[in-house]
Amino acid sequence: MLLDSASLYYRAYFGVPDSVRAPDGTPVNAVRGLLDFIARLVQDHRPDDLVACMDADWRPQWRVDLIPSYKAHRVAQLTAEGPDEEETPDTLAPQVPVIEQVLDALGIARVGVEGYEADDVIGTLAGPATGPVDIVTGDRDLYQLVDDARGVRVLYPLKGVGNLQLTDEALLREKYGVDGRGYVDLALLRGDPSDGLPGVPGIGEKTAAKLLDAFGDLAGIMAAVDDPASGLTPSQRRKLDESRPYVAVAPTVVRVASDVPLPPFDPELPVEPRDPAALDELAARWGLGGSLQRLLSTLHP
Repeated sequence: MLLDSASLYYRAYFGVPDSVRAPDGTPVNAVRGLLDFIARLVQDHRPDDLVACMDADWRPQWRVDLIPSYKAHRVAQLTAEGPDEEETPDTLAPQVPVIEQVLDALGIARVGVEGYEADDVIGTLAGPATGPVDIVTGDRDLYQLVDDARGVRVLYPLKGVGNLQLTDEALLREKYGVDGRGYVDLALLRGDPSDGLPGVPGIGEKTAAKLLDAFGDLAGIMAAVDDPASGLTPSQRRKLDESRPYVAVAPTVVRVASDVPLPPFDPELPVEPRDPAALDELAARWGLGGSLQRLLSTLHP
């Protein structure tokens, strides 16, 4: 089981009232909410391995170099060295280090690599996996990794993590008209305002799906632009032709990396905390209470 950690703690932050606070009054709603999420996921799915994948760089420069608008609207402050600072709710940012410390004390593997997003870590781990993989994320970009033959699916939270959409190829074809591999082409054609991806003007999700059904993939669509007999409308031909510079680089930006240099780590789901003393200290300082106890009970039934 691979967790898109930022996606989940954002959901926890907005789903749990900020009246959930530590003894000193600091909000810990994201921390406690994430612990409850993980407890529920472990209880319901019993994974052998669990990895909390982290955004060591939420806006990698190599993606920005190709598409400068990539996540640009979410930048709070440009940074000369290192990742730009992401616009984050004031009371969420201080909770992220606490989340990291608690995961480390529990012994839950936490993996982030400089220059890459959590999505890229997930793509790199899912690629060579020899058994089934469940990816837990609220980010549809990861639908591109869905692969029935290899048992890779996305668990997409509809409400909390008790109500998950089990996303396999059948659901993708029903909902979007593509399989996992085709989702990258669909996503880059339609664009994604939340990621600053412009897409091809005038090509929405339904039109993109129809074009992919007719021409197979992005390369087939662009070949059809040069074929007067291809059946593209004059408007589609013109818009796609004008978008060639974007179409040339967008696949590299939208496709998750599969070759991230991962550090050594132990993905096995812990039965006992790695550092009980540190965990006790964190629990007392931040008032983790029932959320931590529920997770510990789930890990060691």
